[in-house]
Amino acid sequence: MTTVAFLGTGLLGAAFAEAAAKRGDTVSAWNRTPRKALALVPFGIKVAATPAEAVQGASRVHLILKDDAVVDEVIEAARPLLAPSAVLLDHTTTLPELTAARAARLASQGIAYLHCPVFMGPAAALHAQGSMMVAGPHALFERVQAELAAMTTRLEYMGERADLAAVNKLFGNAMIIGVSAMMADVLTLAQASGVEPQSAVKLLGMLDLNAMVAGRGSNMAQGNFAASFELTMARKDVRLMLETAGDRPLAALPAIAARMDQLIAQGHGALDACALGIDAVLRA
Repeated sequence: MTTVAFLGTGLLGAAFAEAAAKRGDTVSAWNRTPRKALALVPFGIKVAATPAEAVQGASRVHLILKDDAVVDEVIEAARPLLAPSAVLLDHTTTLPELTAARAARLASQGIAYLHCPVFMGPAAALHAQGSMMVAGPHALFERVQAELAAMTTRLEYMGERADLAAVNKLFGNAMIIGVSAMMADVLTLAQASGVEPQSAVKLLGMLDLNAMVAGRGSNMAQGNFAASFELTMARKDVRLMLETAGDRPLAALPAIAARMDQLIAQGHGALDACALGIDAVLRA
């Protein structure tokens, strides 16, 4: 039976801790707000008063915290009772630059650390679904690979570059947030047009978004802006969208229109609409 600690028991951390207890691990937990951790007691989880108390005797310490500052603070608070052989597994979404610095600092202090951000919500964490990325020393990853695999459907080792999982987590979250913003604007257009929201969502099922990412995304990454949907024509369509929405608030379309206008003014109007990414490729 493995002893593990979970530092941070918000919705995601609590689900991870509960799932670990149900798999038979001996689990301790700590949270800055004690009542959130105390809710885990019925699952046989020991609630600690401090991070140091929580990690005592743990071979794995899972961090599910708010941001970089809290991660650093909690690690420092846990260190007095952290076992020399313990592995810190940080699931927090963090700034890549600070993640790399943290990994280097901890390595210099002899502390084993892997950054392991996830694409999953609490329900997925409870049922070991979703995806987890891992970045850090390969030998260290191999030590905990089986245990991490038990927490998720898809486990992706990104490599030894310490900040690579952090970077990819931002890629994914950017897409999730971007899709949410565009869905909000589609629903605004539906409202303005007298179309039921569910009907608008159903219509979007006709679009193969995965194919768009594979096709247009690949073209953008390669700097291929040969036109199949000219930027000027796409800008005309965005104008129609803005006019349809009227004075209703929009999440993304006004910014897209402004960026299109900049690119058209720079002479890129005859390129494909995916020229929205032209500066990202040229600057790289």
